[in-house]
Amino acid sequence: MKRRLHALLLWAGELALFSLRVFRDAPRAPREGAEIARQIFEIGWRSLPLILAAGFAVGAVMSMHTRASLERFGAEALIPAGLALALFKETGPLVTGLLFSGRVGAGIGAELGAMRVSEQIDALESLAVDSFKYLVVTRVAACVLVLPILTTAMNFTGIIGGFVAETVISGMSFALYWERAWSLVDFTDYVPATLKTCVFGFIVGTVASYLGYNTKGGAEGVGQASTRSVVLSSILLIVTNVVLVKAIFFLFPSAQG
Repeated sequence: MKRRLHALLLWAGELALFSLRVFRDAPRAPREGAEIARQIFEIGWRSLPLILAAGFAVGAVMSMHTRASLERFGAEALIPAGLALALFKETGPLVTGLLFSGRVGAGIGAELGAMRVSEQIDALESLAVDSFKYLVVTRVAACVLVLPILTTAMNFTGIIGGFVAETVISGMSFALYWERAWSLVDFTDYVPATLKTCVFGFIVGTVASYLGYNTKGGAEGVGQASTRSVVLSSILLIVTNVVLVKAIFFLFPSAQG
């Protein structure tokens, strides 16, 4: 038991130092703008179809479940607003973060792990290239930048999915649905919840990069890095979400309404 606890604390310390190194190296030259842009395309743009499809499905399902509940109280008019609040405040950011962790976390862990075991990282360093800055910082920066955008895409696609489900059932027009959806949404409902996904992006990018960058054991190690990237980043994301929600309630008391 003591050995496992020691190993866990050692791993947590190494990950914390790895994260601090990302913060330290991020503002330093060279900025690697071209590589960050490439990673934004690879990580963000290629994730967009998954996020849009998931958002549409989540919105449609939530709309149907919300209708089933509110019909008992004769409050069907609140369905669009209830769906929008649920998406913007919690469902959209959390679901996007978990999907992002599954797709991007596994990809970063496998990619960097393969580069480590095939000695490509060592080759970069032999050419006087800062492999940490070029491979890790750029990916973490891309994750931080794209996740709020993907979250916004999921939120609005979820509203569209909810509209499709609602109009099939009740025939509600898009103009009326859109007006009702935004009737109860406030600044503090949307912005803080969306910005907290920057933290989610940092967690996914850092954990996946750490596991991939320090991979050992050949092809088996690459597979373990990919799997552990998804599992660990998802767990940390869920735990961090609890803390961030509490912080949002403290900083924006009106968000509790």
